[in-house]
Amino acid sequence: MKKTLLIVIGAILLLIAMYGCTYNGFVKDRENVDSQWANVETMYQKRADLVPNLVATVKGFAAHEEKVFTEIAESRSKLGGSVNLDSSITDDPEKFAQFQKAQSELSAGIGRLLALSENYPSLKSNENFLDLQSQLEGLENRISTERKRYNDAARDYNTSIQKFPGSIIANMSGFKKKAYFQAEEKAYKAPSVQF
Repeated sequence: MKKTLLIVIGAILLLIAMYGCTYNGFVKDRENVDSQWANVETMYQKRADLVPNLVATVKGFAAHEEKVFTEIAESRSKLGGSVNLDSSITDDPEKFAQFQKAQSELSAGIGRLLALSENYPSLKSNENFLDLQSQLEGLENRISTERKRYNDAARDYNTSIQKFPGSIIANMSGFKKKAYFQAEEKAYKAPSVQF
């Protein structure tokens, strides 16, 4: 009788220890994802902060290109108003897709703004414009890197909460899958080249 009681108590203690270790592992992985998300947000914020300077520089040379300036201002305001930036966005694929769409719209606007420099040779040689363009290129590279790191962390977390027996603990404890950054639809289409 005493031996059976000790075995039962030992089994219960083992289950509690297993639950605790698995739970703590999930918390660590989730915090890693949230940390990587913060890095992505930081890079996007730096880019958003750079945009007004870039617009102001281009405006000095291309004042009549008001449509492009308006599109960028609208894209930038969408990011501030319609998308709530905190780590909970990574738990909701719909909000995450909305965030990614808003960032893509801003990227497209910046691309159109930079394309204006082709029409204004004096703008292409302006020191402020060249410096801002260089900063923007560096930020786009860092954004890409941080997005990849975020996706890697999200993959590790998502894998750990789906593996057995951890999936049972994850479901009981409310751990949810994190969303991934996805390639844009137009990225799947090969560009047409004409000679």
